[in-house]
Amino acid sequence: MMGKIIVAGIGPGSPDDITPAVLHAVSGADVVVGYKYYFQFISNFVRKDCEYIDTGMKRERERAEMAFSKAEEGKTVVVISSGDAGIYGMAPLLYEMQRERQAGSIAIETLPGISAFQKAASLLGAPIGHDLCIISLSDLMTPWEVIERRIRAAAEGDFVTAVYNPKSHGRYWQLYRLQELFLQRRSATTPVGYVRQAGRDEQEVKTTTLSDFDPEDVDMFTVIIIGNSQSYLADGHFITPRGYYREQTDGAEKPGQQIMMQSFRTISSELQRQDYPLGHKWALLHAIHTTADFDMEDILYTDEHAVETLYNKVKDGTLKTIVTDVTMVTSGIRKGALQRLGIEAKCYLSDHRVATMAEQHGITRTQAGIRLAAEEHPDALFAFGNAPTALMELCDLIRKGKAHPAGIIAAPVGFVHVCESKHMVKPFKDIPKVIVEGRKGGSNLAATLCNAILTFDDAAQLKPGRDL
Repeated sequence: MMGKIIVAGIGPGSPDDITPAVLHAVSGADVVVGYKYYFQFISNFVRKDCEYIDTGMKRERERAEMAFSKAEEGKTVVVISSGDAGIYGMAPLLYEMQRERQAGSIAIETLPGISAFQKAASLLGAPIGHDLCIISLSDLMTPWEVIERRIRAAAEGDFVTAVYNPKSHGRYWQLYRLQELFLQRRSATTPVGYVRQAGRDEQEVKTTTLSDFDPEDVDMFTVIIIGNSQSYLADGHFITPRGYYREQTDGAEKPGQQIMMQSFRTISSELQRQDYPLGHKWALLHAIHTTADFDMEDILYTDEHAVETLYNKVKDGTLKTIVTDVTMVTSGIRKGALQRLGIEAKCYLSDHRVATMAEQHGITRTQAGIRLAAEEHPDALFAFGNAPTALMELCDLIRKGKAHPAGIIAAPVGFVHVCESKHMVKPFKDIPKVIVEGRKGGSNLAATLCNAILTFDDAAQLKPGRDL
């Protein structure tokens, strides 16, 4: 009578993490086959007459052959793997060997175990709450070109990614390459958690970010988990939301915000770079969301910390007014944000004084509007989405000392004097600026860049649209 083979995952290393089904199988085994290091975790549960078979490290095929030999003698054989036997474990090898040996009369049963990435995730909090993948960096049986292709796909697909076999004495550079590839597609602030010797006495649990992660702090006993674009660190926990909480709170009440959040995630995942400073990225996401034009990635210019600086001026009360060149820009600035922050948005085109001033001085109405605005609100945020002449007028007033704006959004659109007007703005080093380079621009762009500044406190969590 033929015996049978039970392939059992014994978990990551703690007896507490071995399932009752596996313990029951081990206690009834005639033979236990496995790497001897793992015998210590089951020794208290096997029969005294149970036979142990170990062939040493990297001798998996020999262990499988021994398992079949003992099963052919009519014995019940339990083949143990750490973690789950089906995840980088012995289960696939045994099924392949059963086919190779034409040993269909020997039954194979697989018992799942707690995988190392599951144990690591539980210690970190809840990092694998959404779509995920697992990648091994070991190139012993898989060519590196294939591994790298899978790394790129995981990063591109915004999967939470668990990394096995991250490093060994001979494999010292692969983890650096993985980090480099992920930083091309993911934000530098993406959470990373890593656990060494999960479930064992030597256990170490750490969290960091993708840019700050140090591959030198990792060894072959470490499992790494990289978050997706929604993952975050809070109160010492690594969390990847599934969406239930958002469904119950924001989803039913603010469907427009939910759509905008999904759009921003999509845009973020398709950017050429993921290492933009947060303020620039927040403005960029707004610009692309408004225009569906990924050229913005090449033509949107922001001074260093411009968005952050202007938001802080709003928060501390030193910036109370936004002046626009045309009413369409004013209309596009979110009324909820203005009201929430106590900001006034003004356009002077409809002021009764504008037409008279324009006629008297032979200038455009938008130029006249900016002159009046500079007299009454010289320290406002000035936003231009239509008229290059108005932007040029402001530059002239700044040089004459008649205005010193809190900031400038330069996004006029067109073919005459447009590029020049934007060049004229850049020399004012002490004024924070956001500029749409070249001919492109428009009232919608100027308005959305204002909105990006007013909602900068939502940038870190990538949660736009609260004032919709």
